[in-house]
Amino acid sequence: MTRVTTPAATIAERIAATIDPVFAVIEDWRREVAALLAADDEPRAGRIDPVIADLVGGELERPGTLITGAGFVAAPGFLADAPWHLAWWLSGASPFRTDVLGTGLRRLDAVSDPDAEAFRDYTTLEWWRVPERTRRRHLTGPYVDYLCTDDYTVTITSPIVLDGEMAGLVGADVYVAKLEQALLPELRAADRTCTVVNASGRIVASTDLHRATGALLRAEGLADALAPLREREADGDPRAGEAQATTLPGGAEVVACGDTSLALVLE
Repeated sequence: MTRVTTPAATIAERIAATIDPVFAVIEDWRREVAALLAADDEPRAGRIDPVIADLVGGELERPGTLITGAGFVAAPGFLADAPWHLAWWLSGASPFRTDVLGTGLRRLDAVSDPDAEAFRDYTTLEWWRVPERTRRRHLTGPYVDYLCTDDYTVTITSPIVLDGEMAGLVGADVYVAKLEQALLPELRAADRTCTVVNASGRIVASTDLHRATGALLRAEGLADALAPLREREADGDPRAGEAQATTLPGGAEVVACGDTSLALVLE
């Protein structure tokens, strides 16, 4: 890819600017939780859960936030009183497993008994596996999150590493529908079809109503154009630097959206 300053690059920068505040909030949470755990000789769920609730609660209930769920997930065996543990809260706007909206902050009812039929080993999921391997922030999705949202979601997670060992991670869920609402005004500013995809080419948002969330965008040369984003994820380096772009054989421009691991396809 070559450096460019085009309308596509400008839109890509605006997309990054929409998502960057979510990254910043998560990084603040990561630092605070890491400091809390490092200062505790025997971290326990009973002590950390109220802190996590206070930490994420303000953002979850803030008007206009993109975040609908957030919290801390412990590495198996890290907490003395909870071998498997999710301290994850949902905002009042989240409809997950409830028919009532606006009921306020509530905790995700996660199954933590590995012998239970409904138990889910979260260490096998992408939002855990990639940060565990790379020791860096990761954006997962869009995907249907049956564990926390039951809807198309983007999950951003950042690992907490203490003395070289994974203690857990902090993260946030963003409903794709809310992300679309935030991004579409920027996408519609162009006079061409705009589609935001992840590093694998799956659609996050598009001005083309026929392009479904989560579907693969099929375009000649797109996989190669997105290869640098996939390589950054594999190497554990989320930084995309200045807007990078390439032109596909069909004429579409592909531009990285800052360090979000997303890209804009402008046709």
